[in-house]
Amino acid sequence: MATSTTDLATGVQVLETGCEWRARDVADEAKWIELFDEAERDEIDAALRKALQKSSDVMEISKDVFPLPTVSARLRAIERELIDGRGFVLLRGVERERYSREEMEMIYWGIGMHLGAPWPQNQYGHILGDVTDQGIDPADPTSRGNEIGKIAFPYHSDGSDLVGLMCLQKAKSGGISTVANAVAIHNDMVREAPELAAVLYDHQPYDFRGAEPKGGKPWYELPVFTNWNGRLFVRYIRPYILASQRHKDAPRIREQAELAMQRLDAMTSDGDYNVFMDLQPGDMQFINNYHVLHARTAYEDDREAGFVRHLKRLWLATDYLKDRPAYFQRNISSHWEKAPTVSRIEIR
Repeated sequence: MATSTTDLATGVQVLETGCEWRARDVADEAKWIELFDEAERDEIDAALRKALQKSSDVMEISKDVFPLPTVSARLRAIERELIDGRGFVLLRGVERERYSREEMEMIYWGIGMHLGAPWPQNQYGHILGDVTDQGIDPADPTSRGNEIGKIAFPYHSDGSDLVGLMCLQKAKSGGISTVANAVAIHNDMVREAPELAAVLYDHQPYDFRGAEPKGGKPWYELPVFTNWNGRLFVRYIRPYILASQRHKDAPRIREQAELAMQRLDAMTSDGDYNVFMDLQPGDMQFINNYHVLHARTAYEDDREAGFVRHLKRLWLATDYLKDRPAYFQRNISSHWEKAPTVSRIEIR
């Protein structure tokens, strides 16, 4: 990973310049949309049929049971690009109307298993999650993003190496998925305001949102930016940082950290760092959770007309990324890992 500059006063460095991009660099959708051709679609369909012969339960399906002799090579190249390159991709070509919901979930799972190992997404152990309006009040301090509908989400990252979303159904309007290049944002902050970038290398408090281990603290701490052997790792969930302050024993957000996060928020909303994706049914988006922040625009459902925004989510641990900070290692002893399960929400 190339490092071009270091700020002598703070020691913060510009990192992984090869992973920087601006909106103009990726304006051509062909650069990041991977379209499956007919032969590849047939191969995916054949893998689905083989998997279903074994089980209808995705948790019993490994990549060996979902064989993709040709597509797997393409997925390995995509995995490398996710970690060492652009950091996001949209897979398109699986025909949603051809498959039942359960079959689409199996296809998504099977493709995901060729990119990494499943990582639990919450205290319920969901390794295949639902992202749809579940009627949860956004003001509920234990609410999580995948449960909340209608409102826009700010740019943030999740808790794994790779994050995937597959579109099952679209909203009546809105609900556009959008990503921001955290590498370019970090590097520009180092170049322009290194003293603020340096503050975000300090640990910040996060709210567990009620998902802490039994008897454990309801908050935890992580840095927003980490330089790990020349590779940048980013973890940023601004609402969780703010919510941590409801706990009296949680560390207070320092003034300089608040200023740094305000600048970071402004940069994520700058169109120069953004790409917007109108996910169509059957589309699968995968991002590098450490290099790319993601968000969504507000949306409106129409249940009577059958327009209800519904996506499935995967968190994945990739074998390609060999070295991580300890706090980004998958913790198999975590209480989230104890009873892995699949979320199954029926849309009515």
